[in-house]
Amino acid sequence: MSITELTFEELAALVKQSAGVTVAPEDLRNAADVPFSALGVDSLGLLGIVGELENRHGVALPPDAERSKTPADFLALVNSTLTTGV
Repeated sequence: MSITELTFEELAALVKQSAGVTVAPEDLRNAADVPFSALGVDSLGLLGIVGELENRHGVALPPDAERSKTPADFLALVNSTLTTGV
């Protein structure tokens, strides 16, 4: 299954599943420029999200994806990768 764009809704579900942090999609959207650490997501949680995305969708994300500082940065990187394939 391939996706063309990761949404805040999907990211919120991944944050809960892979990082164990519950964040409502609308709260995540409103906090798009807030650091993941302020939302309770640490680097291991973000690495889990990256791994889950790669496994679920068969997409190799750039090595720096788990170093994204904010949800907005992460979505921009993931969605750029999905649209360009690079």
